Amino acid sequence: MPTIVGIRPLRGRGIEEGGLPTGVHIAEPRQALLDAAERVLLRDGPDALTSRAVTDEAGFAKGVLHRHFSDFEDFLAALVADRASRVDAHAAALRASAGTGTVAANLAEALTALFSSVAVAIIPLIVFRSDLLARLRQTRTAGGVPVLAEATTMISSYLAEESALGRIAVDADADSLAVSLVGAAHLLFAGRGDPPADGELDRVVAAVIADVVQRRPL
Repeated sequence: MPTIVGIRPLRGRGIEEGGLPTGVHIAEPRQALLDAAERVLLRDGPDALTSRAVTDEAGFAKGVLHRHFSDFEDFLAALVADRASRVDAHAAALRASAGTGTVAANLAEALTALFSSVAVAIIPLIVFRSDLLARLRQTRTAGGVPVLAEATTMISSYLAEESALGRIAVDADADSLAVSLVGAAHLLFAGRGDPPADGELDRVVAAVIADVVQRRPL
């Protein structure tokens, strides 16, 4: 059997209505569907994210999604979980930067990388779909809004590292600073057609951490 991923919809004899030929194996269909949903979300926004839009984007028959997920809310929960887990890659890179460059520049770079991605589009999807939010609360061990909660943990962990290295005050409240930084970055990136102006996020980050940087051990 050939392995086909992302083929565009076909019609004809032996073809599932609006999708792949019956019996053709699709490699990693779950991931292909999740990636298609991300493209729809980034291009057209949360309101456009429907099961039909996802399968059309992936080039699959509509039934493919329902063979791999119990319903569309189950699919969306998987999308959120998958994208939230990707914050771990940002977190590892940020922790590795501790002790190098400047604290403000490291934070601004990490927040830009995070909020320039699908993260900003995922958050309104979660907030405005009450069924999805309820399902996520049942399945997640961590509290808070997915992606934002992981981002806050990422920033707090990094600030704790910098405090241990003496680059910010030893009594810095890393958790509170992380909430402030993630909230500020979200406000700057969300709801805009364009990313923040050059230097805008840098100024906000510098203002939030100014006290703990100034009180660092000399």
